[in-house]
Amino acid sequence: MKLPAFCLWFAPVSPLVIGVAGGTGSGKSTVAAKIVEGLPRGTVSVLDHDSYYRDRSDLSLAMREALNYDHPDSLETDLLVQHLRTLKSGTAIDMPVYDFKTHSRLQMRRRVEPAPFIVVEGILLFVEQPLRELLDIKLFVDTDADIRVLRRLRRDLEQRGRTFQSTREQYYKTVRPMHLQFVEPSKRWADLIIPEGGENHVALDLVIGRLHHYLNGQLRYEPARQGEDKLAQA
Repeated sequence: MKLPAFCLWFAPVSPLVIGVAGGTGSGKSTVAAKIVEGLPRGTVSVLDHDSYYRDRSDLSLAMREALNYDHPDSLETDLLVQHLRTLKSGTAIDMPVYDFKTHSRLQMRRRVEPAPFIVVEGILLFVEQPLRELLDIKLFVDTDADIRVLRRLRRDLEQRGRTFQSTREQYYKTVRPMHLQFVEPSKRWADLIIPEGGENHVALDLVIGRLHHYLNGQLRYEPARQGEDKLAQA
C-alpha cells in the first residue's frame, strides 16, 4: 500500500530547506504562505528570520527604537543556523518570539517540529554564507520599490504601532541604505527570482509542483552545481 505524502516525513531523510528572501514589503510572507498552502498538511515547518532579532532588553525603549534593524548584525543568525541544523537532524527546536512594538524578545518560545520541508523567510537570508549554505532552494521575491514602501508603511502603521513619521525616518535612515548595500546584491545567490511575489501564480505553481514531485519521490534533491537544476528527475 502506498503511504500518503504527508507520512513520508517519518522517513530518515533530511528536510529540504527553502529560503524566501527579498526586500521589505516585497511579498515574502505571501510567497511563503502560498507554498505552505500548496503542500500537504503537516509537511512544512516555517521559520522567520525576524524572530531572531537580538535581545536588547538591556537598552531603554528609546535606545532600542534607534537601532538599525536592517543590518545583518541586528540578527542572531548563528542561532538560526543552529536551529536549522537541529531540525535537519530530526529534532524539534524552540524558536524565539519577537515583539516588534517593544523591540524586544519575549520570554515565550514557539515549538517548531521537523518536517519534510522547512520554509525560512527573511530579507537578509542570502547575505551570510553559513546560513546560505543550509538553504537547498533559494527564492528571491523581486518587487518594485514604490510598492514595497507602501506595503511597509501600511504594515508598520497597522500592525506594529508605528507612526508615519517614525516609519518614514527609518526608511530613509536604514531601510533603503541597507537594502541597497545588502538585500539587492544578495539576489545573485537566488536559484529563482519571483517578480510580483504572491501574485506571480505561474512561478508559484512551478515551485509547488516541483515540491510535490519531490515529496512523492518522483524527484530527488542533488547539491547544486552552477547552472544546473537542483531538483533532478529520479
